[in-house]
Order: sequence, then C-alpha cells, then structure tokens
Amino acid sequence: MTSYKFRQGVVKVEELYGKMQEYLRMDTEIPYQEFNEYYKKVIDYLVSNFAKMEQEEKIKAKYILSIVESNSVARARRKGPEMKKHKKIQEKTSFWSSAIIYNLTKAGMSQQEIDDAIQKLNQENE
Repeated sequence: MTSYKFRQGVVKVEELYGKMQEYLRMDTEIPYQEFNEYYKKVIDYLVSNFAKMEQEEKIKAKYILSIVESNSVARARRKGPEMKKHKKIQEKTSFWSSAIIYNLTKAGMSQQEIDDAIQKLNQENE
C-alpha cells in the first residue's frame, strides 16, 4: 500500500481525503498520536479555509469529520489516558459538521442532497 503523505505547508482537502481513504483501508487502528495529528490538520484546514471552500470540498470535509467523530466516540468509551481528549475531539468535529451542514443548506442544498453526497463518498470507499 502506498502511504499518502502531506505536502509541507498548505494542506488541501484532497490531501486530507486521500489520507482518510488510506486509514479506511487499514486493518488496524492508528495510535492516538497519529489520530490526533490528523484531527488537528482537519480542524486547522477548516479554520483557515472554511469561508472560501467550494461545495464539493465541504462535502468531503463533512465526510472526514463524520468518520473522525464516530472514531473519537468509540475511543472515548474506553477507559484510558486519552478518554477526555477523545470527548473533546468529538465535540469539535460535531461543531464543524453542524457548521458545514448549516452552510450547505444556506447555499441551497437540502439535507437529503447532503446525505446523498456523503453516502456516495461512503460507497466509493467501501
């Protein structure tokens, strides 16, 4: 399997999406440190670029956030030193997911159209 590397400097949503595809193909869970670094790159990207993101980029970001969020929920259920950190990750990813949905619906997409677009990405990554 080819490892998907981030370029130095500006990260693009396509790079985040490519890395998520790599993670989805893995048979093992990534360590907390790597999970946290990826999560921070996603959030940093959103903070820096949200206002200028295109619809397709927001859909991919929503897809990424939903996976990170569900993963952090599962990890937060385990007792351990990162339990609280995973709860914080879940809260932030949930916030950004809501912001993306709000923004897309404000731009004219229905909830069903958003769900369909996310489902299409899910199917492409199965």
